[in-house]
Amino acid sequence: MAEHRIIIKGCTIVCKGETKTADIAVENGIISTLADSIEVRGGDEVIDARGMVASSGLVDVHVHLREPGYGYKERISTGTAAAARGGYTTVCAMPNLNPVPDCRENLQRELDIIAENACVKVLPYAAITRARRGEELVDFVSLKDSVAAFSDDGSGVQREEVMRQAMRAAADNNFIIAAHCEVDELLRGGYIHDGEYAARHSHRGICSESEWRQIERDIALAEQTGCRYHVCHISTKESVELIRRAKSRGVRITCETAPHYLVFTDGDLQEHGRWKMNPPIRSAADREALRQGIVDGTIDMIATDHAPHSAEEKSHGLERSAMGVVGLETAFPVLYTHLVCTGVISLDELFRLMSGNPRRAFRLGGALAEGEAADIALFDLAAEYRIDSSQFASMGHSTPFDGMTVKGRTFMTMVDGRVVYIDKTNTR
Repeated sequence: MAEHRIIIKGCTIVCKGETKTADIAVENGIISTLADSIEVRGGDEVIDARGMVASSGLVDVHVHLREPGYGYKERISTGTAAAARGGYTTVCAMPNLNPVPDCRENLQRELDIIAENACVKVLPYAAITRARRGEELVDFVSLKDSVAAFSDDGSGVQREEVMRQAMRAAADNNFIIAAHCEVDELLRGGYIHDGEYAARHSHRGICSESEWRQIERDIALAEQTGCRYHVCHISTKESVELIRRAKSRGVRITCETAPHYLVFTDGDLQEHGRWKMNPPIRSAADREALRQGIVDGTIDMIATDHAPHSAEEKSHGLERSAMGVVGLETAFPVLYTHLVCTGVISLDELFRLMSGNPRRAFRLGGALAEGEAADIALFDLAAEYRIDSSQFASMGHSTPFDGMTVKGRTFMTMVDGRVVYIDKTNTR
């Protein structure tokens, strides 16, 4: 019996500034051939990708899938369906769950749900400290082979000695510490950026120092220990400069930012929960520094910090709504529209920020190349449409991008040779 092949015909591949048209053959979940033209045999399944741009599947190293514990906000089934619609083939799930994945038993509960319900690859994070309380370290060695990295995301590790010990363990055992950097005593009840909008509308602000001060501390610790250190969702110009300097000294540091920090400023805020997240959207100067950071390589990757909540939790305005917005289904079109179409970065650079760089930093493997897993995304760059959050696959619908007109829609997402999403509205 002949092996089943899928032939992706006529897609456009952008690599190192060069654009070419190619066919891709997929067999047994692997890219078997990538060539200018592949002859179609009897029995082959053909996907017409003429006019579509192909990328290795996107990778998001910062998502909240909410299971176990908070299935009313999102489920692994709905969150990964949203990822597939966004062109993502791998996502890394944060540990603010119930129970917290801080031991083998708790982590296994999450892994079992992933195995049963995920339609894309999901790599969980384990916590740095028991129950994410910042006090007692987890048993790193028992968990490290089953997780993407360790993070107390949602909370900064406040005690310097605890973080130092965690980083020593990371250096000894070659895993990543991924830090949510926030100094609790500097928050002072704030909930949006401590800038012009907060002052004009009498809101309590979150100062930039609450973020960069802990990054500064952690860089010193990473330099001392030699561990692999990743900074989550940076939002301030000071953070960019601290990381730039650390990289120039050879510190083993990577970082991410998110689409909303690259597109909006606090001048765009509205009195609605869909504009509330942590860290907050900051000033125009911060946005410019972040954009410069992705241009010069200081910022390694763009992650969504996809953080769904119920409609009720997001219905109480800026002051009382829950922190967090969704982003898996909007990230690529928003970034393509606002960064590529405007000339800030190239399409090739966007794919590196959303796929190549996170794969390399987190040692995930995979590329659009022969012999690699067939994790492939196809995008229709000509598609122009308004973002409509009511149509999301995610259970979360709160996003500052709702109603925005964008270009670039996912046409197909393939994971290990299986088509997990295809745009049935495309009438090509």
